[in-house]
Amino acid sequence: MALSLGMKNSNKILSQMKSKVGLLSLIKQSSCTCSMNSHYSKTPLTAAPFTRAFKSPDSNFRFSPTLFLARRFESIKAGKQLDSFGSSVNNQFLDFPGGRVAFTPNMRFISESSEERIPCYRVLDDDGQPFPDSSFVKVSEGVAIKMYNDMVTLQTMDTIFYEAQRQGRISFYLTTSGEEAINIASAAAIKNDDFVVPQYREPGVLLWRGFSMQEFANQCFGNKADYGKGRQMPIHYGSNKYNYFTVSSTIATQLPHAVGAAYALKMDRKDACAVTYFGDGGTSEGDFHAALNFSAVTEAPVIFICRNNGWAISTPISDQFRSDGAVVKGRAYGVRSIRVDGNDALAIYSAVHAAREMAIGEGRPILIEVKCLSFSIFLSVM
Repeated sequence: MALSLGMKNSNKILSQMKSKVGLLSLIKQSSCTCSMNSHYSKTPLTAAPFTRAFKSPDSNFRFSPTLFLARRFESIKAGKQLDSFGSSVNNQFLDFPGGRVAFTPNMRFISESSEERIPCYRVLDDDGQPFPDSSFVKVSEGVAIKMYNDMVTLQTMDTIFYEAQRQGRISFYLTTSGEEAINIASAAAIKNDDFVVPQYREPGVLLWRGFSMQEFANQCFGNKADYGKGRQMPIHYGSNKYNYFTVSSTIATQLPHAVGAAYALKMDRKDACAVTYFGDGGTSEGDFHAALNFSAVTEAPVIFICRNNGWAISTPISDQFRSDGAVVKGRAYGVRSIRVDGNDALAIYSAVHAAREMAIGEGRPILIEVKCLSFSIFLSVM
């Protein structure tokens, strides 16, 4: 008796709700004699008008002002997933906002890893010659010469400042040995209007944009000409002129900041993106996962560049994660990703150049995992 009265009351309340929010076609009125197993009926569900409206956000404006705010800047969908109908049971499916998902009677867990590792994009062979069928963005002779000069300059600057730190002249210094191509080639592929949100191994980006040796020295020694007035540790560069955010020591905190900056550029309809750098150790921080999800949901034009040299200071990647590097993490969050040879300047230039076009033109985040073996790391494993 109590069950019957409860169902009558629930039907009455449900009827009132449906009349107010337009869900009349979602559920048919059922009699009180229905069984408790009716939830598992074999009758296929039909999408209600409100359910279909998830695919057309404009039609939901009358229901939710929040959706209107989300559509305010005409966000472009980052990608469309195919509905899964292949293994459906009697055409039954779950009509979910993200797309229809088919039901299957077979229990199958998703594998923890793919059968093959993600390949690494490369343009030059071991002898420095382009592969015959390689696809890459060609650079002019002037750009190529400047890339080479800046890589040599960066290495020379690192040597001098590192020796100064060893002599006690400055308190802190990290080199970019073995990662010169990542710095210079990525800087060459982006524009000066793009925001750079670095870690502390990207001085080459500033060098490419025009930061002088004197300005680097001013910051490292914290003298009166230092733009930060000596309030930052050495190598924590920053430049408002060159759209280079001041470096933060804390690992991976710059990643959500980069997404926020990229979203601001999108809201202002700027023809620019944000580029942020981090090491493989940064992928072990929560900020990395939050940033990827944040960027995918907001469809922010941001490029994540992960320098994976196999070590986070003294912690090998075998103690950090079991996945196939960082590149596969992007797919889990709906972020387009690629793996690139970190010692191939042309490959890095081409990948970042293409990533920038996609980030701005299609309104999407891009993750680039750069495989590299720093010189200092190489010495430690010899």
